[in-house]
Amino acid sequence: MVACVVDLRLVRSHALTHAEYADASIVLAGSEVVFLAGACPLDTDGVVVAPGDITTQTRKALANMDVVLRDCRVALEQVAFLRVLVVASTPDELGLAWAAVREHFGHHEVPATLQGVPVLGYAGQLVEIEAVAARGPS
Repeated sequence: MVACVVDLRLVRSHALTHAEYADASIVLAGSEVVFLAGACPLDTDGVVVAPGDITTQTRKALANMDVVLRDCRVALEQVAFLRVLVVASTPDELGLAWAAVREHFGHHEVPATLQGVPVLGYAGQLVEIEAVAARGPS
């Protein structure tokens, strides 16, 4: 992958409680914005992996997201926003997905929304991850 210089700034409000993510991201003009479709926990045959396992499904969705980021010539550190959808009925179930996301992104504390939903598009699917990224012009 060719590294592109992107002016992406993560913002934390000191007036808010500390969280494991930034409160906002600012992408300066001159960057291209890349919107990814929701990454699903599907194998290469289009089958949902690990039915009933939020953590494994989250890791697979993140791995699939990484494939699309590479295809778009975008580094993980250029992701400006995430939406993590989880079929969950408790905060602890949401936390399983969030822990896998935080592990994957490491020090890049991308702003994110973690949302419990009643159903997703594939039978057995528990997780879907949407990403918005910024990259330098091609």
